[in-house]
Amino acid sequence: MYDHVGLHVTDLAVSVRFYTAVLEPLGHVIGSSDESGAGFGPPGEPALWLYPARAATRAHVAFRADNRAAVDRFHAAGLDAGGRDNGAPGLRTDYSPTYYAAFLIDPDGNNVEAVCTR
Repeated sequence: MYDHVGLHVTDLAVSVRFYTAVLEPLGHVIGSSDESGAGFGPPGEPALWLYPARAATRAHVAFRADNRAAVDRFHAAGLDAGGRDNGAPGLRTDYSPTYYAAFLIDPDGNNVEAVCTR
């Protein structure tokens, strides 16, 4: 649905490590990285950009997962990479009967989600 999203982060290296870990289970890779920022997405198509900033702003970003196992791996990888749990993997029937998601708080306090609607 979106073309790209940009997040301001307080420590680019910490955020690159976190997003590299959580996006790998969803099939996304780092496509570009230097001191001005880093881009993640499908190979050759970065769509999530991280930019260094003195103070981060809070955002919510949901990433589409191909299956429920990828949602589970996203959550586990995020915890291992220093993220905080903000909702364990599971059905969210208040959203829809098939909405399976997990939520993490990234190193800057952003709420990131992986969701599978199958």
